[in-house]
Amino acid sequence: MTSGGIRPGTIKRAAAASALFALTLFGGVAMANPQPGQLNMTRGASEWSPEAYFLNNVALGVCVVIGILVFGAMFIAMFRFRKSRGAVAEKWSHNTTLEVIWTTIPVIILIVLAYLATGGLRTFADTTGSQMTVKVTGYQWKWRYDYVEYQGKAIDKVGFMSKLDRESDETRQLNSGLDPHNVKVGDENTYLLNVDKPLVVPVGTKIRFVITAGDVIHSWWVPALGWKMDAIPGIVNAAWTNIIEPGTYRGQCAELCGQDHGFMPIVVQALPKAEFEKWLAQQQAAATPPPAQPAAPAPAPASTAAAPKTAAVDAPVSQGHQG
Repeated sequence: MTSGGIRPGTIKRAAAASALFALTLFGGVAMANPQPGQLNMTRGASEWSPEAYFLNNVALGVCVVIGILVFGAMFIAMFRFRKSRGAVAEKWSHNTTLEVIWTTIPVIILIVLAYLATGGLRTFADTTGSQMTVKVTGYQWKWRYDYVEYQGKAIDKVGFMSKLDRESDETRQLNSGLDPHNVKVGDENTYLLNVDKPLVVPVGTKIRFVITAGDVIHSWWVPALGWKMDAIPGIVNAAWTNIIEPGTYRGQCAELCGQDHGFMPIVVQALPKAEFEKWLAQQQAAATPPPAQPAAPAPAPASTAAAPKTAAVDAPVSQGHQG
C-alpha cells in the first residue's frame, strides 16, 4: 500500500492492551471450585490439574495473540487505507517469502501445542500405581459409587447412590415458593450443587476411577480435578486423581442425558487419610451383617405322665367250713 502508515504509538498501545487483557485472563486468584464471574479455568486441587490449567493458558494465549494480530491488521487496513483517504492498492498478488512465513509459523505452533497436549494426555491416562479404586456409574439422574479396593485390600459392600439433595429438589419444583438463594451450606450457595451422599476420598492418595453408565451417556466432571470423563453404557473408561488439599469439591454431569440433566450434581469430599480410614471402617461395619447368635438349647423333653393311682383292693379272706 502506498499511503498512510502505522504510527509507533499505535503498536505500543496495542501491546499494552494485549498485556492488560492477558493479565485479566491469567492473573486472577485461582480457586478449587469455579466462582461467579471467574474468567479463567480453575487451577484445581489435584496433582494433575495444574497440567490442564497450563495447557489451557498456553493455547488461549496463542489464540489471543493471533486474534490481535489478524484483527488488528484487518482493522488497520480497513480504516487507515480506505479508498476515501486516497489509498491505492498494490498490484502484486503473490509474495513467496511472506507465504512461506505465514505457513511455517502456524505449523510450528501446531507442533508445539500437539507435543504439549500429547504429554499431558499421556500422564493423565497412566493409572498405574493407584492406591485406591472407585467405580462410578451414571444413571438418570444420579450417580452410584462403589469402593473397589484401598491400599491393595478389596473393599466389600461399600457403595451407595448419590443424588440431588432434598432441599434443592424441593426448591426447584414449580411454584414451590422457596428462594434458591437460601439454599446454603455455611456461606456457600449450593442450590442444585449439593447431594445427599458425597463421594468421600482420602487426600495424598492416587485414586483410580473406573467410569461407566447404566442407561445413557453421562459425563463425570469435577473441575477441581482437572478433567472430565464420559460414562458410556457397556464401556469402562479410566482416569485418576491425587487430591492435595482436604475440602469439598463440586461438579456436575457434563453430557446432556435427559430432562433432569441439570439436576445431577457431583460432590467429592476429600478427607485426611486417618479420617477417611475411620469413615471407611464405619461403612464396612455397617455393611457387615451381625454375627449369627448361637442357637438356644432345645427344651428338655417333658417327663412321662404319672400313672393314675388305683384304689387298693383287699383280698377276701377265705373262711373254712366247720364240721
